[in-house]
Amino acid sequence: MKHSNISIFVPHNGCPNACTFCNQREITGQSYQPTPQDVINAVNISRQYSDTQNTEIAFFGGSFTAIPRDYMLSLLQAAYPFVKSGEFYGIRLSTRPDCINSEILDILKSHGVTAIELGTQSMCDDVLKANKRGHTALDSVNSSLLIKQYGFSLGLQMMTGLYQSNNEKDIYTAHQIADLQPDTVRIYPTIVMRGTELYDLYKKGLYIPQTLETAIPLCAELLQFFEEKHINVIRLGLHDSDSLKQNMMAGAYHPAFRELCESQIIFQNTLSLLQNYGISGGTVEFSVNPKSVSRFIGQKKCNLQKLTDMGIIPVIRQDSSLSKYEIHINSL
Repeated sequence: MKHSNISIFVPHNGCPNACTFCNQREITGQSYQPTPQDVINAVNISRQYSDTQNTEIAFFGGSFTAIPRDYMLSLLQAAYPFVKSGEFYGIRLSTRPDCINSEILDILKSHGVTAIELGTQSMCDDVLKANKRGHTALDSVNSSLLIKQYGFSLGLQMMTGLYQSNNEKDIYTAHQIADLQPDTVRIYPTIVMRGTELYDLYKKGLYIPQTLETAIPLCAELLQFFEEKHINVIRLGLHDSDSLKQNMMAGAYHPAFRELCESQIIFQNTLSLLQNYGISGGTVEFSVNPKSVSRFIGQKKCNLQKLTDMGIIPVIRQDSSLSKYEIHINSL
């Protein structure tokens, strides 16, 4: 069965830093701090719609292990009975790499936490410093190893296009993250939000954000890299929300960003096959997995248009024996 989360946002609560890019209240559309009763209410609602035994109660949006201890415990204590009873799979949370230690992990372990995600963002110390993250790459390494030692599922989050970063540094970050062998990864292109220091840098011309045209090829490469390492990319691009769309000022945002990246991978594979076969024009039959047909076509038929512009007339056949990105072609 498909895994799901009951997402409970704890926006900007407990974080000791004001990162250049961060305005969690605008990203999540929420400034209200959830109460234990909110947790119980959210779980009760989810009971009606979820396969609860494959569902985690998830605390996102802030630095969960840095919030006041009594408040953290009150939220965990509200969620834990649903896990202890066996009705729900566990508890997932996100936090900072410098807010993990053995004492905290003991507490989390005793309250049913099953997965911990760290906002590593970059594994380049100069990028972390420029964006006022307040932690180092070594903090991410040490916390990741400790989390795995305790038996938690490890998730690592990275951002592309940060201030003072570039494609080479982002690819380096991905490789360093893969070396830590996390169970899951999230990849977020940097978005310029109103009310952030990054927005001020952008207005002054000191920061040039990624666009969809620059972010998609890079993130497609990172997605394929992690999948080849058998690391599950559980999110690619920020979640769609009205608040995000109203307050973002620049950056590579699209509500179907992952689909655009997967479409890019398939198109590049198609081009490689055409080159290998020495095909430069004419009608060509392409076989693709049925679930990949829309990715092959591309959003608004952009991939088909690119092939047409090359002089290729595509004919699509479906073949369920092919893998997600696999393409077979035959000249007609």
